[in-house]
Amino acid sequence: MAEEGVTKKDETKKGDHPKDEPKEPKEGKPKKGGDHKKEEGKKPARMEPKKDESKKDENFKYIVRLVNTDIDGNKPTVIGVQSVKGVGNRVAEIIVNRAKVSRIEKMGNLDDAKVDELERLITTYNEFAPSWAVNRQLDFETGEDIHLVGVNLEIKRKDDINMMKMIRSYKGVRHEGGQKVRGQRTRSNGRTGLTLGVMRQRLQQPGAAPTETAAAAPAKVEEKKPTITAKPAAAAPAAKPAPAAKPETKK
Repeated sequence: MAEEGVTKKDETKKGDHPKDEPKEPKEGKPKKGGDHKKEEGKKPARMEPKKDESKKDENFKYIVRLVNTDIDGNKPTVIGVQSVKGVGNRVAEIIVNRAKVSRIEKMGNLDDAKVDELERLITTYNEFAPSWAVNRQLDFETGEDIHLVGVNLEIKRKDDINMMKMIRSYKGVRHEGGQKVRGQRTRSNGRTGLTLGVMRQRLQQPGAAPTETAAAAPAKVEEKKPTITAKPAAAAPAAKPAPAAKPETKK
């Protein structure tokens, strides 16, 4: 009977309880109380940057000169060619395909022969391109379809604007005033000079009750201006009497 009265708490001896078992310290976390000793001679691991295994060629060009334009060598061919003025996406695709160059190849990896080929195709684009694909159709002076690139494009644009100013056309007059040329609205956009916001005055309708602000405001005292009376006109001088007629004498 005595054995039956023994509780489970008494049966468990010290050290048999799972809570009494010593816990192993977790790796990477020091113990509390200063028992942890740092390992001498070891430094914490650092993240080292990954080295680029693919080394660039020694002949890689970081700047490529094409039609008097400096192009970044890290750009793909179809993007780098568009750095030239007058060459857009469509023209670049035609030129790269005609030169038989990969459109994703970097400009710096091209040799001098390919760079010269690209420059030749850009300058002679109007010879093999249709008339609707050039940027200047029916030139005013020559009447031909040409494609302008580089510095020539900017020079020709300035000449056209000066000609419109000289002949006093509508577009030329608008260019002189610095206004929009192609029919855009100018009421809200493109406002130049000392243009400020519009000041709107609240006008009171006749017969309406005065507003609170108007009633609270002190009445303005009208200053009486001195009236200037006109001087009476001077009387006209009396007319002189006519001379009496002389009596006739008989002979």
